[in-house]
Amino acid sequence: VLLQAGWREDELTNALSAYAEIDFPVPVPKPKPYLQAREAFLYLVSFIALYVTAFSLITLIFGFIDRAFFDPLSYRGAYQREFLSGAIVTALSSIIITFPVYLFLMWRLTKDSTVYPERRQSRLRKWLTYLTLVVGSSIIVGDLITLLAKLLGGDLTVPFILNVLTILLVIGSIFAYYLWDLRQSEKVDQE
Repeated sequence: VLLQAGWREDELTNALSAYAEIDFPVPVPKPKPYLQAREAFLYLVSFIALYVTAFSLITLIFGFIDRAFFDPLSYRGAYQREFLSGAIVTALSSIIITFPVYLFLMWRLTKDSTVYPERRQSRLRKWLTYLTLVVGSSIIVGDLITLLAKLLGGDLTVPFILNVLTILLVIGSIFAYYLWDLRQSEKVDQE
């Protein structure tokens, strides 16, 4: 009857698997394990690791740009080299720690969602994805506004343009990936 009503085979199997196979006139649901707290922990830590990785990668690239285009008259003056060394080391350390954490957690969450397809539709996952898209789009818009302001003010320099491109590349890549991932989830929902 459910198939005739338009349910897909996998939806039907998933829905019926929620009920115990016992001889009783009324369907009895199986108890569901409480995994929301664990899932929330994994998603929150993975997205925090993503944000720290992105910020550190941008900081690292900015450090290399500042070293390549050293300006002794900059506001940091004589301390610029020491500051850059510290910023580069800290950014590199952050990437070495947080990026593998992000990859591991996303691998784990993807593995879980293949075993339990309903987890792919997690509300928390969607909220964090949309939050990432909002933050990413805000950073991109702010970056473009700053670029235009510098252009109109006649204050463009090569390091500044490289910094703008760095932000667009890093944040734009994250934005594009999560937008693609969201569209993939919506395609699965519609099928």
